[in-house]
This record gives sequence, C-alpha cells and structure tokens, in this order.
Amino acid sequence: MSDILAQAQTAATYIRSKTTLQPQLAIILGSGLGSFAAQVADAVTIPYAEIPNFPQSTVAGHSGKLVLGTIGGVSVAVMQGRVHAYEGYTMAQVTFPTRVLGLLGVKKLIVTNAAGGINTRYGQGAIVALSDHINLSGTNAALGPNIDALGPRFFDMSAAYSPALRKLAIHEAAKQGWTLNEGVYLAVLGPSYETPAEIRAFRTLGADLVGMSTVHEVIIARHMSIEVLGLSVVTNMAAGVLDQPINHEEVMEIGKRIEGQFTALLTALVPQI
Repeated sequence: MSDILAQAQTAATYIRSKTTLQPQLAIILGSGLGSFAAQVADAVTIPYAEIPNFPQSTVAGHSGKLVLGTIGGVSVAVMQGRVHAYEGYTMAQVTFPTRVLGLLGVKKLIVTNAAGGINTRYGQGAIVALSDHINLSGTNAALGPNIDALGPRFFDMSAAYSPALRKLAIHEAAKQGWTLNEGVYLAVLGPSYETPAEIRAFRTLGADLVGMSTVHEVIIARHMSIEVLGLSVVTNMAAGVLDQPINHEEVMEIGKRIEGQFTALLTALVPQI
C-alpha cells in the first residue's frame, strides 16, 4: 500500500471518529468564499490542523476547517479553504484532501475558486460554471506511481466538469433570475499574478478565466470517478483587461460582495445534485 493511500485512510478514519455522517457531496470553498459553510446544519467542525497528514492553509481567506453536516437534508463535507502549490506544497499534498473526501464516500464534488476574468463579457462579481480547463501549471497531480486502489493509470478527462451538473446549475441560476455563464479555466502555478502578455496568450488559447487552483483537485477527483461541478467567481479582471493593478484584498472584497448570490445558488443546488 502506498504512503499516500495509507495516510489518506488514516485521515479518513479520524474524520469518521468525529461524526456518524457519511457525506454524499463535498464542496471546496475558494478565496473569500468560506462563509458559505455557515449554511451547514448540525455542523461538526474539524480544523485541518487536527486531521492526521492534512496540509495547512497559509493564505488569507482560507480558514482551514472541514465542516461536516447537512444542507437541505443532504450529508455534506465542506472545506473552508484549500492549499496551493505556491505555498510550497507538493501536488500530492495539494490534492490530499480530495483523496480523503473520496475515501469518505463522496461521489460528487463542487469545487469553487476566485478567478481572474480574461473574457471581457464577465464583470467583477460574475459567477461562471466551468466547462473545461487548461493546465499550464507545469505538472499533473496524478504524476508518479499509480495507486490502483484509487483509480486507473490512464483516465478520461473529456468531461472533467459534469455537463449534467452544469445544466442543473444553469437552470437554478435562471430560476433565481440571473444568467450563469460557462467558461474555460486556465491554471497557472502562481503566486505572482499574470502579465498582460500572458493574458493575451491565454485568451488566444481559449481561456475565459485564470487562477492558481482547482485543476489538480479536479484531476484527482476524476481519477477517483468523482463527478465535478466547477464554479469560478470573477473577483478581478486579469492583467491588462483594465488599466489598474491586481491585489488580493480586491479578491476578498468581491468574494464578500457576491456572498448572498453565491450562497443562494449553492444552497439550492445541493439537494438537486
């Protein structure tokens, strides 16, 4: 048995010792979006620091807690924040929580992030359903010896983001009176924001959004046959789109501004998914 599998099983066993709930759905909350976890009823909150082998988030806006409970009668596991490779973590560490969620029995994952808007049709505060991604981080989280107990050596990514879950989300947004656009997310390593020339290149490649997370979690989720819905919040326009600098405080501010809309969408979606 590989070290990763053994470590993930240890983490999953610890989490099970804290609750009798068996989560059907997991939600990973990106920068500035962690307040959604307040929607979880009968919540059991476990700081990442208490979970064996779990990586610790060091970035503002990622509180580093796992919240287990129910939303609309559905058992959920909500991650308040994630870790990133730019913090110094390996890709195995970045995706370790996704492995643990899979071992807990999660079959569907909503992964969210704060992203830079490349497509000028999106304004700051827009919520976008991911239809696909481009991985320009320079690596792949499934690199290395395959763990056969978790998934196959080679696995399909042609529908990395579930069309069925995306359709549900688009329909629910319409019911709530707004349009949920679709877009392609491009992942870079970070932590520096992109240059205007890079953004022009990414636009040529077909990217609508850019960020420093999500893609590797999705790769590992698909390796474990977990169905994925991806949602990006456009917290800033990418470099060169507007004539102004980019900063993390703006990312947090916009996340706070769309909190109500974001929460209403996810809360309504969980029972449907």
